[in-house]
Amino acid sequence: MDSPSALSLIPPIVVMAVAIWSKRPILSLVVGAVAGLLLLSPADSFNNFAEISLKVMQDETIGWLILVCGGFGALISLLIHTGGALAFGRFGSRLATGQRSSMFMTFILGCIIFIDDYLNALSVGEAMKRVTDKYKVSRQKLAYIVDSTAAPICVIIPISTWAVFFGGLLVDNGIAEKGKGIEVYIQAIPYMFYAWLAVLMVMLVALKIIPDIGPMKKAELATQAGTPIDCELAADAKNIVQGSHGQHHAQHEMPHHTSDEYAVQAIEQEFEHSDKQGQLHNFVVPMLALIAFTIYFDIDVLKGVIATLLLIIPYYYFQKLMTISEMMEVMMNGFKTMLPAISTVIAAFIFKDVCDKIMLPQYVIENLTPYMNATMLPALVFVAMALLSFATGSSWGIFAVSIPIVMPLATAVNADIPLVIGALLSAASFGSQACFYSDSTVLAAQGSGCNLISHAVTQLPYCLIAAALAFAGFIGLAAMG
Repeated sequence: MDSPSALSLIPPIVVMAVAIWSKRPILSLVVGAVAGLLLLSPADSFNNFAEISLKVMQDETIGWLILVCGGFGALISLLIHTGGALAFGRFGSRLATGQRSSMFMTFILGCIIFIDDYLNALSVGEAMKRVTDKYKVSRQKLAYIVDSTAAPICVIIPISTWAVFFGGLLVDNGIAEKGKGIEVYIQAIPYMFYAWLAVLMVMLVALKIIPDIGPMKKAELATQAGTPIDCELAADAKNIVQGSHGQHHAQHEMPHHTSDEYAVQAIEQEFEHSDKQGQLHNFVVPMLALIAFTIYFDIDVLKGVIATLLLIIPYYYFQKLMTISEMMEVMMNGFKTMLPAISTVIAAFIFKDVCDKIMLPQYVIENLTPYMNATMLPALVFVAMALLSFATGSSWGIFAVSIPIVMPLATAVNADIPLVIGALLSAASFGSQACFYSDSTVLAAQGSGCNLISHAVTQLPYCLIAAALAFAGFIGLAAMG
């Protein structure tokens, strides 16, 4: 394709159709990428797919993500195996007296763990699902609370990986002076409408001020009736570790479930073999260490998780909870549970690169340009980037692609720069939360023990309501200015 065209919309449509039909995000992303490469050059599609795949695997961000996710998987398995996570659940259950308080506690914990959305999504769901299960809160509702306090919280707190990344982009593109990226970022925080609205909405849902709607209402009613949606997954997990009849049944059922669900089952089995008399400090100390180390290393989550593992291995060893050999085995098993999440994000990066080659971002932006002025620009930027982020599953990548195009346009039409930055960050946080196969959505579902597609479908109405209100806010504020 020599120039942007409407044909570039085909791959995202294919991805959404296959994802809804198959409920397999990795398959849908690969099919979408192949569709895009066939549009680009049918004869070279195989070679192009191989080259893009290799390029993605050589990407520093992917390497970082594999190590971070794997490190979190190892850490979570240690927290579970020592009984620390169960002890935290028992502590939480003493404070929670019902559905409302258990959900609100989840919300508060999500707000406290603001360093990184991966850390948030993986740790909060894992820590709170036993508490919310006790009060018959659906896993879908738990995953929604976790997801809504992941990217949206990280966006509006300037001490986070999001702020560091986006602040650096503002400097790289000449919007902020060297060393002033975070300062410009902070100026835009009041205008990150979607993030603020998503956090406000989930708080009101947790407090039951906003009622359950659509698929979420169905999931809640099913859980309260004792027949939670996708509850058969737990039964299949038990069959896998039982005798010959159980193994036969598991093999018969396996084709109906996705790989991310079996990773969740592996964590569930880890809980079954954990120390039921675990101590609270074996959860609290590693979590505080993770936050402290991450801040100490300038919001570097990878260094934070490595330092935490180096601390808690001797911490657990000297308590005689496990031998070094046992800890290594537990950590390796934890790393394995993250492979489906890692694979999904790798597939999303491949799809995003294909979208760049067929000029999907340029097509969308070019078609919106004639309608852009100082008043409408922030709202239209939010809509365009939100759609792109939702379609491609890329939040940081879309921001990196769009900022060199959007910001010069904003300057040309004399738009409010912090407001436009707020619109871009709002779009990025929307895509991270709403997209069915974004890393945040995958990890929130995995940490909460929820079916991925079920989580995405049940939270989508709330995301769309917050997005519609944000769109109105951008139009209203730009008009006032």
